[in-house]
Amino acid sequence: MKLAFLFHPVGNLKESLTYYRETLGMSEAWREGEHTVALNIPGSEVQILLEDDEMDIGPGGVFMVDSVDDFYKENKEKLQFIKEPVDIPPGRYAIYRDSDQNAFRIIDMTNQ
Repeated sequence: MKLAFLFHPVGNLKESLTYYRETLGMSEAWREGEHTVALNIPGSEVQILLEDDEMDIGPGGVFMVDSVDDFYKENKEKLQFIKEPVDIPPGRYAIYRDSDQNAFRIIDMTNQ
């Protein structure tokens, strides 16, 4: 498992992009449609992932795994999954919570 993104849900993506670019000096790495934008953090391989979704789940890390489905099968009895594996454009995605209810998102790139 490797940290790939810091997920930050935002209420207004356009306003948030202005803040992250102009105030924090981050540059856009890529975007998926009108709801998801990744930004480069200067001096880091980890990116900020802004999305106008999952506000109720909150922020947290997005971790790359070889296979979300395998991770889910191996851990579904001991972890509290709040989103079972689903398809996303680059692969698969799921979310679980730790014992303090912090969100951990996992992704793989199986569709690339």
